[in-house]
Amino acid sequence: MKILTTIQDIKKYAADCKAQGKTIGLVPTMGALHEGHLTLMRAAREKCDIVIASVFVNPTQFGPNEDYDAYPRQFTADCEKLESVNVDAVFHPEPSEMYPEGYCTYVNVDGDITHKLCGAQRPGHFRGVATVVTKLINLARADEAFFGQKDAQQVTVIRRFVEDLNINVHINMVPIAREDSGLARSSRNTYLSAEEKEAALVLSRSLKEAKTAFAQGETKVAALENIVKDEISKEPMASIDYVKAYAYPSLKPLTEVNEDTLLAIAVKIGKTRLIDNVILSA
Repeated sequence: MKILTTIQDIKKYAADCKAQGKTIGLVPTMGALHEGHLTLMRAAREKCDIVIASVFVNPTQFGPNEDYDAYPRQFTADCEKLESVNVDAVFHPEPSEMYPEGYCTYVNVDGDITHKLCGAQRPGHFRGVATVVTKLINLARADEAFFGQKDAQQVTVIRRFVEDLNINVHINMVPIAREDSGLARSSRNTYLSAEEKEAALVLSRSLKEAKTAFAQGETKVAALENIVKDEISKEPMASIDYVKAYAYPSLKPLTEVNEDTLLAIAVKIGKTRLIDNVILSA
């Protein structure tokens, strides 16, 4: 596996791959890799000749009071995991390589899809995501890029700017990878104590309750949201950030589930903010 650390490195590597007529799959990550990330790598491996992963904790998508400095960084362990799923190259730049002195260009997706859910709770977050993903897609000359359903709003935002800016890449959304307990895999799970990790099971449990109610005929959005809220409220360590359902992928408001619907939640367990979701298929 090649380790690429500069803009020049990844440009040359991608150009060489393209010269050989190979398709390139890109999996952007912030590292602290887990089975969820590896699921994305495997999906890329199945679809593309070359798989490039990025490991870059992107400073522009963190707010001033968020966990940029504390975000887990474990590049050596990440590389071992990437090699285990036959990734061809990893791009691991310094922030100064991606945002050198004088940098002043950003991709801002300014629409309804960014003004709700995590976009409402984390101002500026999607500007940072859109900017770094645009740069990574261009640098890797990616034909395909792979993202997880756990960040379903992010996938909608990325698909929007890819279409709006006529970027020639296909965006793939891969289903959520979960631990045996049901907890959605996340790098932030490493912040949780054993007690908090047990408490965090309320996220997937609450969504499962709503999914069951939907399967049994409940289609009112408010009722489904309340089922989730009621279940989470039983866990004293949990604090709800949001519980919302929207049409998916448009993220338009709904009162009834009469089309594919994203039921998404963000919950703090102690100081750790976790997200999860289910897509209800009408």
